[in-house]
Amino acid sequence: MGQSAETRVAPSYMHYADFSGMTAAEARLHFRRGAYNGHTAGIAPGMLQGNVVILPVEYALDFSRYCQRNPQPCPLIGVSDTGSPMMHTLGSDIDIRSDVPLYRIYENGELKDEVGDITHLWRNDFVAFALGCSFSFEDALIADGIPLRHIEQNKTVGMYVSNIMTEPAGPFAGGTVVSMRPLHVQDAIRASAICARFPHAHGQPVHMGDPALIGITDIDAPDWGDKTEFRDGEIPVFWACGVTPQNAVRSAMPSICITHAPGSMLVCDVPAWATDSKQPKKHQN
Repeated sequence: MGQSAETRVAPSYMHYADFSGMTAAEARLHFRRGAYNGHTAGIAPGMLQGNVVILPVEYALDFSRYCQRNPQPCPLIGVSDTGSPMMHTLGSDIDIRSDVPLYRIYENGELKDEVGDITHLWRNDFVAFALGCSFSFEDALIADGIPLRHIEQNKTVGMYVSNIMTEPAGPFAGGTVVSMRPLHVQDAIRASAICARFPHAHGQPVHMGDPALIGITDIDAPDWGDKTEFRDGEIPVFWACGVTPQNAVRSAMPSICITHAPGSMLVCDVPAWATDSKQPKKHQN
């Protein structure tokens, strides 16, 4: 099935800065061609981005229930038809098999591979889910003058498994994964108010301050993503994260599950502001 999970894919030949000014559709074409496998923070500003989970149909109902019961870490924004790789409600030409920069393959709950295309793995019983992503509200924070260091330094935001337990559904269960951004207290308060307008992009932070209170013992050792530098006067601010299903897959142990690689999202043709409503607005062809 390609390279082992211990071996990273070959370095991408497009630089992150090359995506400046591109539309979401233009960026996806480069992902589809295998030209980039990095993070998508800041790509196609103002457009909705999504976490991806692909499962055999036998798990689809329980996973839908899991999302419904845990809307903050798992805000459902799109579901494919069974066996169809096209995400029609999120764009005019989104092929979930190739339009994410980097995928992870899990077998029986264990990470087995990381690949840039899953066309060869696609099955007629697969259902693809897209979940809202914190990258969608980051544009609003930046527009309001709140700096985000992982974007400034071209890094992947740090993500951690917390002790905030999700509500189980069938075999899916586990702790909420949180993403962390260091902010000054006054910026953290402003960020909370801004993010309240984005319920389908995780909404307000779930915790501010001492990481130990949510079960994180070493802030310098994220479970996914990069270590983030702290500066004087900053506190850690944690949001629920769409990598939570990847943690739940460990307990569900489906025979196969395909997800995005943390930080490498599905970039949609839906404006991020559509997350202000109860459902994303359908893309108009």
